[in-house]
Amino acid sequence: MGIIKEHSLTLMHAMLRVQNLRRSLDFYCGILGLKEIRRITFQDPPHTLVFLGNPAGTMNTLGAMQIELWHDSLEQDNTTALPSGNSSGHIGIEVTDLVNCVRKLAAAGIHIEQYPTALRVGGRLIAFIRDPDGHEIELLANE
Repeated sequence: MGIIKEHSLTLMHAMLRVQNLRRSLDFYCGILGLKEIRRITFQDPPHTLVFLGNPAGTMNTLGAMQIELWHDSLEQDNTTALPSGNSSGHIGIEVTDLVNCVRKLAAAGIHIEQYPTALRVGGRLIAFIRDPDGHEIELLANE
């Protein structure tokens, strides 16, 4: 059942710390096609939060799942080292025509960690890539 579920659970966002905000925005907006929904800048300590969402249909609203990029400097090209992106978590993104999507990502120079594969008999096809900071992104075929 779950206590939180009893209170109308809504997934809001997943936060990722990023080293270079411009590079991350180029990846998430330019390559993956997400849209910047809002940006919040803090002075003390200096950091910027950028919320990204799906530009299609109702997913463009603030109530839909988003990715929050956390950047620890007001400078766009901060090169402060981050902890390794090899954590146990990942972001899952459903796409139509996964095989063609992965083909286009590879042609754009994105390293494909795992090409579309069903991990179990009858399972949906999934592929894996990483963002510029090493965060794992799971791409799932739309069924």
